[in-house]
Amino acid sequence: MGELDFVLIIKMILIGLVQGFTEPIPVSSSGHVMIVSEILGLGEQGFMFAILTNTASLLAILYIYRKDIIRLASNSIQYLKTKNRRYRSDYRFVCFIIIGTIPAGVLGVLLNDYIAENVSMTIIALMLFVTGLALWIIRNIKGVKDERDITSRDAFIVGLGQAVALTPGISRSGATIISAIAVGMKQDTALRFSFMLYIPVSLGGVILGFSDFLNEPNKADLAIPYLAAFIATLFMTYFAMKWFMGIMKTGKLVYFTYYCFIVGTLLLIFF
Repeated sequence: MGELDFVLIIKMILIGLVQGFTEPIPVSSSGHVMIVSEILGLGEQGFMFAILTNTASLLAILYIYRKDIIRLASNSIQYLKTKNRRYRSDYRFVCFIIIGTIPAGVLGVLLNDYIAENVSMTIIALMLFVTGLALWIIRNIKGVKDERDITSRDAFIVGLGQAVALTPGISRSGATIISAIAVGMKQDTALRFSFMLYIPVSLGGVILGFSDFLNEPNKADLAIPYLAAFIATLFMTYFAMKWFMGIMKTGKLVYFTYYCFIVGTLLLIFF
């Protein structure tokens, strides 16, 4: 392995760590990956890299919520078979996940190329300010709704928040958690609903991009660097998610407000 190859692997690991750390927390992973790629002189990493790192983050989230996913799937099937009210709340929760997924799914198909072609560091900076401001606004809101109290309207509003987060600089987890808290969900319910919404959207992106991944002409040359980034993203997403779950229990989302303002300001000054 040449020196240049080794340097590329290190850079890819760094980007993977950034993707993994920022995916669960409300600071925009796509925006941070673009920033770090620019700093490291790598430019845009391309569609294949995005699929790999997003898949790694998805696997980590699936593992963390595996018991919830199995319960929701099993109880929903039981409800459809038996109509037993014992399983109704989990079935309704799955329906709300589907409703909340629709806005991002539709807008992602329609606007993804346009957004990708019109992103700049200035836009990322401004969107970080928007994310920080929204986090500041909801910082003291204490919701009362748990999973049984969610409505179709709540789910759709949170889904709109996820759709807005298609813009780099707007955090997906931030937008969905902010929207969920704004409609009255408890913080733990908001967190769980946010990442249940993440799973189908991320999975859909992986499935739609799989054929492009197979047809990528440079995947053999970049196999080792991309594998290193994949592993880094996988483990960092897991640990970052566990850390963020602890933050949500203490209700200290306001710290991310300060972070978004600081990074947004630095971007406007230096880029």
